[in-house]
Amino acid sequence: MSFDQISSIAASGMSAQRLRVQLIAANVANSETTRTPEGGPFRRKDAVFQVADFGKTSDGLPLMGVQVSDVIASSEPFITRYEPTHPDANAEGLVQYPNVNPVEEMVNLTEATRAFDANVAVMRAVRNMVLSAQDLLRVQ
Repeated sequence: MSFDQISSIAASGMSAQRLRVQLIAANVANSETTRTPEGGPFRRKDAVFQVADFGKTSDGLPLMGVQVSDVIASSEPFITRYEPTHPDANAEGLVQYPNVNPVEEMVNLTEATRAFDANVAVMRAVRNMVLSAQDLLRVQ
C-alpha cells in the first residue's frame, strides 16, 4: 500500500468526521428552535457512514475508506413543555422543542473530534515516513 493510498483513506475519515462535527454544531445551535421553514421544531440530524471503495492496492487487495452516505433527521419525539405565553404554544399551552439532547451531542462531538485527530495522526505518520525515506535517499 502506498503512502498516497494511506493518505486517501485518512482523508476520507477526516472529511466524514468534519461533516459530522458540522451537523452536531447545527444540532446544538438549533436546540431551542421551535419554528422552521418546513414547519414545526428543528429535527436533530446525524450522518450515516458507509464503506467507500477506492479500488485496489498494487497487491490486488481492496482499498477501503469511509464516506457519508446520507444525512438523516431523527424520528425521536419532540420535547414538550407547558409555556402558554410562548408564540408557538398550541391551544393547551404546550410548545414542542427540538429532540436535541445537549449532553448526547457533546459526547458525539468528543467522539468525532477524537476520530478526526486519529486520522490526523495517520497523516502525520505518513508525512514523517516520506521525509525519512527522502533523508535516506539523500545520504546514499
